[in-house]
Amino acid sequence: MNGAHALMQTLLEAGVDTCFTNPGTSEMHFVAALDDTDMRGILTLFEGVASGAADGYGRMADKPAATLLHLGCGLGNGLANLHNARKGRVPIVNIIGDHATAHVQYDAQLQSDIETVARNVSSWIRSCTDTKMLASDAAAAVAAAKGPPGQVASLILPADVSWGEEAESAAPHSPVPPPIAAAETIDQVAAVLQSGQKTAILLGGRVLRAEGLRMAAQIAEKTGAKLFCEVFPSRLERGAGLPHVERIAYLAEMAAVQLAGFKNLILMDAKAPVSFFAYPGKKSYLVPEGCTPYELAAPNEDALQSLAALVSKLDANAVEPQVQAERRPKLPRGQLSAAKVCQAIGALLPERAIISDEAQTSGVKLPLFTAGAPRHDVLTLTGGAIGQGLPVAVGAAVASPDRPVLALVGDGAAMYTIQSLWTMQRENLDVTVIIMNNRSYAILNIELQRVGAKSIGPKAKDQLDLASPALDFCALAQGMGVPGRKAETAEDFNAALEWALAEKGPHLIDAIVPTDYKGLRLKALPFMLASLDKIPNSVAKKIKKALAP
Repeated sequence: MNGAHALMQTLLEAGVDTCFTNPGTSEMHFVAALDDTDMRGILTLFEGVASGAADGYGRMADKPAATLLHLGCGLGNGLANLHNARKGRVPIVNIIGDHATAHVQYDAQLQSDIETVARNVSSWIRSCTDTKMLASDAAAAVAAAKGPPGQVASLILPADVSWGEEAESAAPHSPVPPPIAAAETIDQVAAVLQSGQKTAILLGGRVLRAEGLRMAAQIAEKTGAKLFCEVFPSRLERGAGLPHVERIAYLAEMAAVQLAGFKNLILMDAKAPVSFFAYPGKKSYLVPEGCTPYELAAPNEDALQSLAALVSKLDANAVEPQVQAERRPKLPRGQLSAAKVCQAIGALLPERAIISDEAQTSGVKLPLFTAGAPRHDVLTLTGGAIGQGLPVAVGAAVASPDRPVLALVGDGAAMYTIQSLWTMQRENLDVTVIIMNNRSYAILNIELQRVGAKSIGPKAKDQLDLASPALDFCALAQGMGVPGRKAETAEDFNAALEWALAEKGPHLIDAIVPTDYKGLRLKALPFMLASLDKIPNSVAKKIKKALAP
C-alpha cells in the first residue's frame, strides 16, 4: 500500500474513524484512499469549521477525530478553534499536507513554515519524511492526542511521503493507565476539607460529568465545601437528577464576589481562576488574598480515580448528594428578549440534548432556566476565540447522532463560521441553530466601557455595530439548504423552536433580541462592577445573581 493507505489504516486501528476535511492538492492521495477504507470523511467549506467540528466530536466521543488541512495556510485558517480545543484539553489529530520534500527547495507560492504555525496550538508535532515511518508516526500522534491530558497532535505529511509505496500500517500504542494522585496529596486535601475553614472546590475537565459531579457533591455534603466549576467548561453535564454546580462568572468583578471569604480552594482537574484580560487597576489572579489553592490531581493524572480516593478518605461513599429537582419554566410571552429565548429553551429542551453555547451576553440566563430541565450536556467556549459554536455543534452531532443538538450563537460569532450550516445540511445533522441576533458585538461594547478608554466616539462605536446592513440569517441559511424562521416575539420563537425540534435535520431560528446593555445601563455597568468589592458581600452576591444567575 502507499503511505496514505497505511496512514488511514493506522488511524482506524487506533480508533480514529472520522476526519473533517478541507483538502488541497498535497492531500489528494489521502482523499483517494477514503474510498478504500471505513474512514468517514466529512467535507467542510472552511478550515475553522473542520477544526471546530473535530473539537466538538472529541468532547462528545471521548476520542480524537482527525482533520485534513492544506499546508500552513489551511492550518492557519483553523487555528482559532484548535486554540479552543487546546484550552479545553480536547484530543484532535491534525493531518497537515505539505509540499513534496524535493519541491521545498523552490519556495513555491504556498510554501510556509508549518511547524511554527502548528506550535501555537499543538502539544505534539512531527513532520514525517519517510513513507516507511508514516504509520508509526501516525500511531504516535493518536497516542499523544489521547493523553492524558487530551491534546492537539499535528502530523505534517509531505505529498511524496503520502504517495510513496511499500508502506505498512502500524499497531496502535498500548494505553498506559494514568496514575492517581499521590497518597500525600489526597491526605493533604482531605485534611483541608476537614479543617473547618471556609473551602471552595473548583471543578473542571472530566470531573464535570455525572460520575465526577456526584462524587464532588458527596464531598461537599460531607464537609460543607462550596462547589464551583470553570467559567467555560469543555463539557458539563447538568439538569434534573444531577448535582448543581455554580459556574465562575466571566466578569472578574463578579468572580471575585463568588470567591470572597474562602480560605482554601481545591482544584479538581481545573486551573486557578484568572481574568480573561488585564484591566487598569484590577487584579488578574482571582484567587482571593489569604486563600490557599490545592491541586488534587495534575493534568497527566487520573482525576476521577483521584476524586474517588478522596471520597473514600473522607468516608463519604454513603453520603447522598443533593441533586437538582425537575423543574421547567413556563413558555414566555410578549416582546422577545435574550432572557425569554433562554426561558423557552428551558421549557422545551428535549431529553439528552447537547447545547453548544456561544450565546455570549445573550446567554447569561441560560443556566438559570435550564437547571431543572432534562439531563443535557453543555459545551462552551473554552479558549475564548469566537466562531466555535456552530462547528462544535457539527462535531457533537456527528459523534452523537441519536441526540438533538442546539447551537446558541451570537450574530457576530456566527459569521466567523457560518459555512457550518452547509455541512449540517450535507450530513443531515439534527442541529437547531439559534442566532441570538442583537445586531452588535455586545460583549465588546461592555469591554469598551471596562478597559478605561478615555473617550468613546462614533467611530469607536461603529466598529462594534452590526445593524447596517442587517444580516439576514434566514436567507443565509436558505442559501446553504437549511430551513430558517425569524422570531421577533416570544410566541414566534416558541413556535419556531417547537417546529425545529419536531423535525430531524438542521434548522435555524433568527431570534431578534435587543441587547440589555445599552445607554445609561451600559455606561453605569463599570461603576457598578467597581463597587462590588466595597459593599457587603451578601449584597454583592444578590447583585451578581440578578445580573448573571
